[in-house]
Amino acid sequence: MKQKRIIIVFFLIFAAGIIYLSSCASRPAKENLPFAWLTNSSKFILLHPENIEKILDGPQLISASFMEREHQMITWVKADETGINMILLNEMGVTLGELSYQNGTISFSSSVFPRALRPEYIVADFQLCFYNADSLGRALQEIGLSFQETENGRRVLQRNNTIIEIFFSPNIIKIINHLRGYTYTLEGDFS
Repeated sequence: MKQKRIIIVFFLIFAAGIIYLSSCASRPAKENLPFAWLTNSSKFILLHPENIEKILDGPQLISASFMEREHQMITWVKADETGINMILLNEMGVTLGELSYQNGTISFSSSVFPRALRPEYIVADFQLCFYNADSLGRALQEIGLSFQETENGRRVLQRNNTIIEIFFSPNIIKIINHLRGYTYTLEGDFS
């Protein structure tokens, strides 16, 4: 009888181990997921696409300002529960680059943008704008930041200092990163 119990316990532990290992294989381990440093000490692990609030599929005009330089491009964005896909275009419709975030993996290709451009930062800003507030709040709290929804947008704070502000209006979203010194505006149909 004792030997039978040992065999049953062994099979239960073995079965639990198989279930655990197979569940780990379906999603990459958290330390292997793409991330962006929102501050010098706050490593934001990109959220799974299932956390998106609203499906997007259409063009956006992006106007960016960084170190007193202005940039503008058109981006076709398709984002849903399976991932984020962006095609970056100039005013003439020529492809400048493509970005994809799916299954815990980011890919970015461009012959125009420098290799130093980390697409994780683009995806992080996108998630701060378009992903579920509760999921963002939990993820930011884990890394020592706080998240607030305001009457007309969102804020990311480090202690009491606002480091990122996002302002929403019907067809315009403005992102100001006070810590990193950049601003950009997204224009499109966000309704």
